Amino acid sequence: MPTITGGLPPRARVAAMTAIGAAISLSALDSAITNTALPVIARDLGASAGAAVWVVNAYQLAVVAVLLPLATLGDIVGHRRIYVAGVVLFVLASAGCGLAWSLPSLVVARALQGLGGAAIMSVNTALIRFIAPPDRLGRAVGTNALVVGLSFTAGPSVASAILSVASWPWLFLVNVPVGVVALALALRTLPDTPRARHRFDAPAAALCALFFGVLVLAIGGFVQGADWHVVAAQAAVALAALAGLMWRQRAHPAPMLPADLFRRPVFALSSATSFCAFATQGLAFVSLPFLFQSVLGRSAVETGLLITPWPAVVALMAPIAGRLSDRYPAGALCGLGLAVLSLGMAAMALLPAQPGDLAITLRMLVCGAGFGFFQSPNLRALMSSAPARRAGGASGVVALSRLLGQTIGAALVALCLNLWHGAGPATALWLGVGFAATGSVMSLLRLVPRRAGQ
Repeated sequence: MPTITGGLPPRARVAAMTAIGAAISLSALDSAITNTALPVIARDLGASAGAAVWVVNAYQLAVVAVLLPLATLGDIVGHRRIYVAGVVLFVLASAGCGLAWSLPSLVVARALQGLGGAAIMSVNTALIRFIAPPDRLGRAVGTNALVVGLSFTAGPSVASAILSVASWPWLFLVNVPVGVVALALALRTLPDTPRARHRFDAPAAALCALFFGVLVLAIGGFVQGADWHVVAAQAAVALAALAGLMWRQRAHPAPMLPADLFRRPVFALSSATSFCAFATQGLAFVSLPFLFQSVLGRSAVETGLLITPWPAVVALMAPIAGRLSDRYPAGALCGLGLAVLSLGMAAMALLPAQPGDLAITLRMLVCGAGFGFFQSPNLRALMSSAPARRAGGASGVVALSRLLGQTIGAALVALCLNLWHGAGPATALWLGVGFAATGSVMSLLRLVPRRAGQ
C-alpha cells in the first residue's frame, strides 16, 4: 500500500475507519467488561478484592508506561505497523486471559493485553489524521468517539449477558474472533504513513516507562495510605527517571516526552483541557456508584442504569460536535461543553436527600451532553496543532492525557472517601466541578490570537 500524506478517497476512508473502529471498540469494550466482572473473577479464583484489583491495575500500568514510547516508534517504523502489532498482541493476550488458571497468570496476561491496547491507542488518532482530509477531520474523530462511547455504554450489559450463559474466561475469549476480523480489516485497509528518519532511543523509552509507571504506583499508594517511606521512594524514582529522560532527549528533534509540542500554545492548552475533562470524568464515574449505593441506597443494577445516560449521550453528541468542529473554533465549542459539564456536576453534588430517578437522569444527561460536546473538537484541535511529522507523538499525548486524567480523578475519589467517608462522594463531585471549570477556561484561552507558527 502506498505511503500517503493526506486523506484517503471516500470509499477507502470508510473502510479504514471501519478497521480502526473495530479494534478501538474491542479494547474499550474489554475494559468496561473487566471492571464489571471483577467480583466474579475474584470469587472464582479465590482471590481477595484487593488482590483482584490487579487484574485492572496491570492493564492500566502497562498502557500508561508504554504509550509514548510506542507513539514515538510509530513515527519511525510507521503507524500501521504498530497498530497491526497491537491488535495481534491484544488478541493473543486475550486468549491467554481466557486460559489463565490463577490470579498471577491472569495478571500477567492482562499486562500483555495492556501492551497491545497501548499500541492500538498510541497511534489510533495519528492514523485518523492521515485517513481523513483536513476539512473532515472533526467528523472522523467524532465517529471514533462515538464508537468508544457506545462500547463503554454496552460494556456492563455485554458482561452480564456473557456471564448469564458462560463462565468469566469467555469475557476474554470472545475477543479472539472479533480481533481476528479487526486484524484482517487493518491489514487490508490501513495506509502506510510518512516515517521519521531518526532512530528509536531505547534508553529514553525505558526512562519514560519507568517515570509514568512508578508515578501511577506512587499516586495509588498515597491515596490508599501506604507506608510513606515507600511512597516517597517511588516519587523519588519517578522524578529521577523524569530528569534523566529530559536530559537524554534535551536536543532530540522529536523527544519522546514531546516538549517541542508543548511549546505550541494551542497544543499545550488542548492537552490541559483534555486532562481536566477526563479528571472530571474519573471523579464522576468512581464517586457516583458510592453516592448512589452507599448514600442514596440504590441497588447495583439501579446504579448501572442511572449512570448509563452519561456515556449514551456522549456517544450521540460526539459526531455532532465533530461536524461542528470542522466549521467553528474548538476553543469555543470545548469551553461551552466543559462549562455545561461543570454545571451538571454541581447539580449532581446538590442532589436532595431523596432524589427521584428522573432528577438524577436529567443531571446525568446534562453531564453527558457537556462532555460529549468537548471531546471531538478538542481531539481535532490537539491533532491539527501538531505538524504531520509529529502525528505519532501527538496521538500518544491524546491517549496519555486521557489516562492520566482518569487516574488522578479516581485517586482523588479514594482520597475523599478516606478523609470524609459519607461526604466523600459529594466532595469528589465538587472537585469535578472545579476541574471542568478549569478546563473550560483553558479551552477559551485558545481563542486568544497567536502569532504565525503558534
